[in-house]
Amino acid sequence: MVKMVAALRRRANMTPEEFRRYWREKHGPLIQGLPDFTRHIRKYVQMHPVDLPMPADATGMPPYDGFAEMWFDSFEEMRAAFAETSYLEHVRPDEKRFLDLAGCSVLLVEDRVMHER
Repeated sequence: MVKMVAALRRRANMTPEEFRRYWREKHGPLIQGLPDFTRHIRKYVQMHPVDLPMPADATGMPPYDGFAEMWFDSFEEMRAAFAETSYLEHVRPDEKRFLDLAGCSVLLVEDRVMHER
């Protein structure tokens, strides 16, 4: 299992509420409506922050506006997902509508469970 974790920052012209609403109500359903893309994805999770005050990070940047996870069975499935025409024509352009892409970070990870209850 391969997991892509993305730390997201909103475009400067959007409020946190506008960002969350767009991501939840527009972008999420867009992805769900593209079976050619989603057939490669095991799980897609949006993590929206709770409304608690957070300090800026060590660089002085405000905290991220949210995190996303996409789970794939393999690196090959991940590559195939992002090569799909439906991703390139619909999802990628939509990301530019609400994300500060230069301010986002992506990490590919494999889980190592250290404790589970």
